[in-house]
Amino acid sequence: MAQRGIDTHCNLLAERNTGAESDRIDNRHRKQAMSNLSDFVHHHFDKPADELGDVEKRVLAKAHERKVISTDVNAAFSADASFGERIADSIARIGGSWSFIIAFFVFLVAWTVINTIILVSGAFDPYPFVFLNLILSMLAAIQAPIIMMSQNRQAERDRFEAAKDYEVNLKAELEVLSLHQKIDMHVLTELTGLREDVARLSAALAAKG
Repeated sequence: MAQRGIDTHCNLLAERNTGAESDRIDNRHRKQAMSNLSDFVHHHFDKPADELGDVEKRVLAKAHERKVISTDVNAAFSADASFGERIADSIARIGGSWSFIIAFFVFLVAWTVINTIILVSGAFDPYPFVFLNLILSMLAAIQAPIIMMSQNRQAERDRFEAAKDYEVNLKAELEVLSLHQKIDMHVLTELTGLREDVARLSAALAAKG
């Protein structure tokens, strides 16, 4: 029983030492990774890591976590749109379509025919169509700011899309540079090993000679 207790105590000490050694190794690897990341940032961005912008930090975090950064631009941009902005986009989309142009042309022709041919004596808007001009003026006054609002939205969407493209391109460029760095380190390690092998063989041949 005493021997079993001693063995159990020794096993607990061994597990404790193993855990402590594992923690030390993890901390060393973590510090080494942070040092490598700082060197990587300083080498490729020409500035310290704490001077990076929010976009660069987010891209580096995504690249370090091996996560996808690309998103659906249309869905991401439309998710933050207000009700009025959606209405403005819909009006601009309808007003700039051939369906609206054809329908509006048919409306103007029908208005003119009704007030000049069909209702010759009892026309509700006789020539020169003052009421029609009033309607068109009011429509233009309302439609113009709505179209400008939609154009501003389109400009914001272009900037949003450009920012997303920059993030994706930056992440791809960083991953390519990191891959090149790993390949260079692997090749350098292989060359160092080959040189050591050649040196050992040369020493062995010299000893035999």
